[in-house]
Amino acid sequence: MTTIPAYLNPEKRHDFVLLFDVKDGNPNGDPDAGNLPRIDPETMQGLVSDVCMKRKVRNWVDVVYGTDRSNMKIYVQNKEALNSIHARAYEAINKKSTGSKQNAGDVEEARKWICNNFYDVRTFGAVMTTGVNCGQVRGPVQLTFARSIDRIIPQDVSITRMAVTRPEDMVNFEVDDDDNDNNKKKTNEMGRKSFVPYGLYQGFGFFNPTLAEQTGFSQEDLRIFWEAMMNMWEIDRSASRGMIACRGLYIFTHDKKFGCAPAHQLFERISVNLLDDVEAPRDFQQYEVTVNEDNLPEGITLTRLVG
Repeated sequence: MTTIPAYLNPEKRHDFVLLFDVKDGNPNGDPDAGNLPRIDPETMQGLVSDVCMKRKVRNWVDVVYGTDRSNMKIYVQNKEALNSIHARAYEAINKKSTGSKQNAGDVEEARKWICNNFYDVRTFGAVMTTGVNCGQVRGPVQLTFARSIDRIIPQDVSITRMAVTRPEDMVNFEVDDDDNDNNKKKTNEMGRKSFVPYGLYQGFGFFNPTLAEQTGFSQEDLRIFWEAMMNMWEIDRSASRGMIACRGLYIFTHDKKFGCAPAHQLFERISVNLLDDVEAPRDFQQYEVTVNEDNLPEGITLTRLVG
């Protein structure tokens, strides 16, 4: 019998630390602040929301596995309305949807069908009581906001586009330069671009095996999740995001389903510090990452997938 690595066992609890950095890019714009990079206004540390990272996991799974595997579809996406998915679930189980007031047994069947077919529901959970009731799911994987190790200074620069949006704003070069109306027209338009010169971010996550049992989250699902955490930025490249890379993924696995040690004590074993002679970090090599693997609590296994 083949023994699987501890970090791939969905029957065990896992607490993990993710390190990633961004150079000359915007890892997570804030729509309430003109899409400037998210920050903690008191400490000026950068923030990346859990929702942002979940979106990237969803995109990775959809691109890499969504076409070939019927159970790897993505529920939270812009291709189909959520209530349409709910209605499809009732069609699949040969039950009639009666809207929000649905028989409890039918709701449970529909909930299981969605968990079986949609990777992000059995991973992160979902509230599916919108119009066509398919119940609620608590997902086994939960993520925190990621926070930069040091403060960041968001930049907002002007850019020029050598094109004009509206025809009436275009310069008519056949009109004499002295024409007053022509002086009000233009040959380009101005815009703005926000970015972080450099930031190293740290986020935390948790895997609950009890909830994994309830959603049908499998060993293969867990393998794909770790794969996505390491590679999700590779398919998310754009000029606005700059250079983003995974710099560390550390998984603490517990022998006991309900844990062998508090998560925060395990996370404190990983420290990230700026080198003494660096004032304004611009590269990952200007940080020192220290992992204390000595005297781990009984029943804890540490796996370094990156770092």
